[in-house]
Amino acid sequence: MKLRLSKRALQEDFQTSFVKMILEVAAKGNLISFAGGLPNPASFPVDEIKAAAIKVLETKGSYSLQYNSAQGYEPLREFIANRYRKQGVNVEAKDILITNGSQQALDIISSCLVDPSDTVLVEDPSYLAALQSFHLYNPNIKTIDLNEDGADIEQLRESMNKYDHKFFYAVPNFQNPTGITYTNAVREKIAEIMKGKDTFFIEDNPYGELRFKGEHQKSLYTYLGEQAILLGTFSKTVSPGLRIGWIVCSIKDLMDKMTEYKQLIDMHTSTFVQVVITQYFEDNDYDAHIKKIIDMYGKQCGYMLDAMDKHLPDDMHWTHPEGGMFVWATLPKGIDAVEFYKNAAEAGVAVVPGEPFYEAKRGLGTLRLNYTNSKPEDIDKGMSILAKVIKDMRK
Repeated sequence: MKLRLSKRALQEDFQTSFVKMILEVAAKGNLISFAGGLPNPASFPVDEIKAAAIKVLETKGSYSLQYNSAQGYEPLREFIANRYRKQGVNVEAKDILITNGSQQALDIISSCLVDPSDTVLVEDPSYLAALQSFHLYNPNIKTIDLNEDGADIEQLRESMNKYDHKFFYAVPNFQNPTGITYTNAVREKIAEIMKGKDTFFIEDNPYGELRFKGEHQKSLYTYLGEQAILLGTFSKTVSPGLRIGWIVCSIKDLMDKMTEYKQLIDMHTSTFVQVVITQYFEDNDYDAHIKKIIDMYGKQCGYMLDAMDKHLPDDMHWTHPEGGMFVWATLPKGIDAVEFYKNAAEAGVAVVPGEPFYEAKRGLGTLRLNYTNSKPEDIDKGMSILAKVIKDMRK
């Protein structure tokens, strides 16, 4: 028979093509990898999750193996809401929708808010998987540059005056890919510009709990209230394999529509996994667990920054994150990042060039480097290899 795929299935953009290429390179050999966004498996609470799973099967077995509410297991939603309240963000369990990771949350929001040619606003550079998700709905994507303290305020003001944005999507804490964090001053200015507009601020916060230095910054929800939609996940603090994320939205009509769409596409997130992770939280000190991750990642980030200072040329510069998982580096002038990534892979080190994180910009010579999944000796060796690749490309 003749295969007749949908236009959406046939659609392949720059970001999608580039991810395929990166994966193909990574599969070629045993590389030192700074390319992924993977949590360190040493952080996974394997024994504790095992104990929670056994306890759930023994005490809530039938319930945990049955269908459940599309909005999610209420004790888990209450646990999440309580953590927000401790951070000064006043939300309730009814404002939370449990999703299959925060990636599904992006699709749910897009499906409920975006029609073809609607305008949405993103950071530049932005989270790669968010760009891919938004592209499926064929919006008109506008961008805002990032400064060291967050989104460029003047560009935001101009864009908000010029376009009718459905939402502004951002990762204000330890941003992916740059590692920067919006200051409270920038957050206040963003709120001043957006307050009262029919534009949502979508605050994606997968890394917010992973601060190893500096001071906590306020959620945009504290400034914008129901105009802010929050995304969260346990993928970076418990396990990505459990696929537990969530959306916080205090507008009931929108929450109802998102829940209906969630039910349409997969009925609900795994009841068993939701009950198990809730049991894990009941039986363990989650904050102590997060502190262990913070201590680990703080040391690993320090190793990477020290190795970069030691090995890389003086005409490179990079961010100095206070948490999260990434460093954003700019190569010496004249060195193409895509060519560099290919040469580095041939030399035994995987990195991610910056191009796919931009909606339209190309040739900026930027790299995303991940430090959370590498040993100190591999970080030092990898940076020395990257330094040699740069030296060879300058000849």
